[in-house]
Amino acid sequence: MFIQIIQGHVTDPAAMREAFEQWQRDLAPGAEGWLGGTAGITGDDTFFASACFASAAEARRNSERPEQHQWWMETAKYFSGEVAFHDCERGEVFPEGKTDFFPDAGFVQVMQGRLRDPDKVTALMHRMEGDMREWRPDLLGAVLAIHPAGDAYTQFTYFTSEPEARENESKEPPERLRGVMDELMGLEVGEPVYHDLREHWTDAP
Repeated sequence: MFIQIIQGHVTDPAAMREAFEQWQRDLAPGAEGWLGGTAGITGDDTFFASACFASAAEARRNSERPEQHQWWMETAKYFSGEVAFHDCERGEVFPEGKTDFFPDAGFVQVMQGRLRDPDKVTALMHRMEGDMREWRPDLLGAVLAIHPAGDAYTQFTYFTSEPEARENESKEPPERLRGVMDELMGLEVGEPVYHDLREHWTDAP
């Protein structure tokens, strides 16, 4: 799965939300290969979006549509400063096979950092899927995008609600997960950065 991550500071959060709702309503039906995604805004008005496509070629064809170009020229006005784009040809959804991008999530958190071995990380995360929901019923799933450099990543994590996520985040994992969790933490390079989306919206075909 190909994922494009868009990130930047916005000056008008309400207008940005309207712009993305317009894209979902008017442009998404003609976006070949579009699988869905999530967008949202943090408390300091930083905007994040994940646009997921079946392939990089289909994402590129979408970017080349005249209506897509026109939409972006209008939407770019709501950003201040540089907008970062990460075109990620390695994308994973947890649990595997999930296709609706968690429309029932009450809280979404974006995590960014670097990994020593992305392949091992994704394998371990898939291995934990069954036990994870038993340990953390508030955790619905995640979408992981590996950046083109190969070690940096952005992950959208979906929860039932923020209060439930906060209540359970310090909960000790069961013994059968402890070793896997320790191995995952050992594959992080430095400390990841967390961004809480105070509002978010998700859509899929």
